[in-house]
Amino acid sequence: MRAAPDAERVPLETLKTRRDFLRLARARRKAVPGFLLQAAPRGEASCVRVGFTCSRKLGNAVTRNRAKRRLRAVARAVLPGAGRAGWDYVLVGRPAVTVRRPFSALVDDLERALASVHRADGGAQ
Repeated sequence: MRAAPDAERVPLETLKTRRDFLRLARARRKAVPGFLLQAAPRGEASCVRVGFTCSRKLGNAVTRNRAKRRLRAVARAVLPGAGRAGWDYVLVGRPAVTVRRPFSALVDDLERALASVHRADGGAQ
C-alpha cells in the first residue's frame, strides 16, 4: 500500500486542541498490534491532520515520550502517501507494545489500519 514516489503526497498537520481529540475518540477505530488508530473525515480537504496520545498506562514519562516519538516517525513515513486529505487521525500508544515493536511492523500496522478504516468509508475520497 506504500505510495509510489511520484504519487501525490499530502501535507501533515498536528492536532492540538482537545475538541479534535474528543471528536476522534467517538470516530472509527481500528486496533492493530502496535497501537489504536482513530480516524474521521473532517470535510475540508487541504491536508491530513494527525495527533498522538500515550496515557500513563504505558509507563513513566521517558517511556511515553519514546512511544510518541515512534508514532510520529511512523505517521511521517506513511500518512503523506496513504492518508487522505480532509481526514483526521489519532494514534494511541499501547502498553508494552508500541515501544518494543519493530519499526517496520509499526509501519505495516498503520498501512493495514488505514486500509481498513478507508474500506469502511466505502472507498470515497
